[in-house]
Amino acid sequence: MLDTSLIATVAAVVREGSFERAARVLHITPSAVSQRIRLIEDKVGAVLIVRGQPCTATDIGMRLCRHAETVLLLENELRHALPLAFAADEKRLRSSLRIVVNADSLATWFVSAMANFTAVSDVLIEVTVDDQDQTEEWLRRGHAVAAVTSQSRAVQGFRARRLGSLTYAAVASPEFVARWFSQGVTADSLSRAPSLVFDQKDRLQERWARRVLRREVTLPAHRLPSSAAFVEATVRGVGWALNPRPMVERQLQDGTLVELIPNRALDVPLYWQWSSMSAPIVEQLTQEVLNAASITLTK
Repeated sequence: MLDTSLIATVAAVVREGSFERAARVLHITPSAVSQRIRLIEDKVGAVLIVRGQPCTATDIGMRLCRHAETVLLLENELRHALPLAFAADEKRLRSSLRIVVNADSLATWFVSAMANFTAVSDVLIEVTVDDQDQTEEWLRRGHAVAAVTSQSRAVQGFRARRLGSLTYAAVASPEFVARWFSQGVTADSLSRAPSLVFDQKDRLQERWARRVLRREVTLPAHRLPSSAAFVEATVRGVGWALNPRPMVERQLQDGTLVELIPNRALDVPLYWQWSSMSAPIVEQLTQEVLNAASITLTK
C-alpha cells in the first residue's frame, strides 16, 4: 500500500504548481518534496509529475491526486465530527474539490452555487473550464470529482442529475444584420457572415445553423474564448453568435442586439455528474448546484 503522505505530496505539487510552494504548504523542505516524489514514482513505476511552470500531473498522477483529495475531505469531516481525536494545534491542509464547468454556466449561474457553498464550508473549489461536450472526459480519466456536462448517461462510478437547459439566442447587432443578412438568413449568407466561436470545440453555431436550414453549412468564425467578450464582440458587430439568453436579455430589450431569426433559440440540456464514492461535502455542493441551476436554467 502506498504511503498516504507520499500521495498527498503529489497532490500538493499539482495543486500548488511547484515543488517550492508545495513544500511551504506541507511544512517541509523542497528537497523533501523531491525525495517523496522520486520515492512514490519508483514505487508506482511511472512518472506522476511533469516538471514545468507550473508542474502538472500525468493521468496516473491525477488519479492519485483525486484519491488524496477524497481522503483529505473525509479526514477533515471526521475532524469536525470528532474534534477531541485531533490535536488542537495540529497543522492541517485545506481540502479542495476539482470541478469542471462549461464557460457559459460559469458566466451565468455556477458562481451562485459556489457562493452559497463557500458561505457554509471552508473547502476550496478548483474550477476548470471546458466545453460541456468534453467535461465528461475529465471524470472518465479521474481528473475531477464532478462536472457540468451535456451527457445524461453517468460515467462509471458517478451519478447524474439533470440541471435543466441553457437557452441560447442567435444574435447580432442591427448594423451587422443589415450588412450580412439583408436578404435573410440563408445558407449563402451564413457561409459569408463571420460568426463567433469560443474555441475549436465549440459547435453551437453549427448546430443552430443545421437545425434552422436542415443542412450542413461551413461557417467562417472568429475564436474568442470568453463568455463576457462574446457578448461585447457581438454588440460591436464583430460577428453573430449563440449567446446564453440570460446574458443578452437586456441588449435584446434595448435593441443593441437582435435575433437573426425570432424565436429560434437553441436549448442545450445540462447535467451534473458527481462521484458516487465522494464525501458528504460533495453532496452538499451538489445540492447548491441543483438549487442555483433551477433559478437560471429552463426545465
